[in-house]
Amino acid sequence: MPAALGLDETHEAAYRALVSVGAADVADLARRLTLAERDTERALRRLERQGLAAQASARPGRWVAAPPGVALGALLARQRHELEKAEPAAALLAEEYRAAAAEPAVHDLVEVVTGASAVAQRFLQLQLGAAEEVCALVTGDPVVVSGTDNDAEEQAAGRGVRYRVVVERSVLDLADGLTELTAALGRDERVRVVDRVPTKLVVADRSLAMVPLTSRTTEPAALVVHAGGLLDLLAGLFESVWREALPLRLDASGVTERQPDGPDATDLEILSLLLAGLTDAGVAEQLGLGLRTVQRRVRRLMEPAGVTTRLQLGRHARERGWVTRDDAP
Repeated sequence: MPAALGLDETHEAAYRALVSVGAADVADLARRLTLAERDTERALRRLERQGLAAQASARPGRWVAAPPGVALGALLARQRHELEKAEPAAALLAEEYRAAAAEPAVHDLVEVVTGASAVAQRFLQLQLGAAEEVCALVTGDPVVVSGTDNDAEEQAAGRGVRYRVVVERSVLDLADGLTELTAALGRDERVRVVDRVPTKLVVADRSLAMVPLTSRTTEPAALVVHAGGLLDLLAGLFESVWREALPLRLDASGVTERQPDGPDATDLEILSLLLAGLTDAGVAEQLGLGLRTVQRRVRRLMEPAGVTTRLQLGRHARERGWVTRDDAP
């Protein structure tokens, strides 16, 4: 039961426990939850206000759970209604913002963010606001954010936002470096490694970028760069580093490097099935992968090959020896 319904972990645990037993008094439920009776009763009162629990009329002091299908359905309907009411206001504000930013003044193109919490919050917003792609250069000495260790990245990737990340080789030696890289590769993000990156950098949708201003010895600060020549320069810097970096992949031995254009075993299976005439959806079902995963992997193979169609990709794959003509129909 998600927090989006307005319940924290304690309330969720109380409701789940009540559902499992059907009915219970405060003392019994407190023992099950290992909570004080006062806290348990407070949680039950909250559930009562949400329509998820009620006191039994026949036995005072005993609480019963409301049927989940009815109670949670009502909460979800309420949330949807609130979101529907908020959408027009959000659209209006967005339109006003676009109108005001149509011809931005020079000083509006660069924003200075100062302080560790402010920098971390702006970094979070950058990712949550991305719609298509986030590109990042990550150094081995994170001060406020590392570029690979936040929930926003997982949420954005879950929405289909593509990630391309270049990390310094020293990131692999950090205490949590391999763990974070393994998680990123597990989300099918594209990660590459170089000996050194020129600077920390994040670019979202090629419309917003963030770069640090200060070192560890002073208060953390960053520049947030909006559309303009400086943003184009930063996006070009990322692309130049990306081209020189070596891809990382996740296999049975962990995180390893591979040559830029070489497909892994899953890529080869996808290629073979595409050449056999299967659609992306068919390949996904055959291999037990998500459709977006298949599509991202195909794009990842097409980009360095310099091709735009699957037919061209098949020809390129045969020329490079990735597959044989026997794989074709």
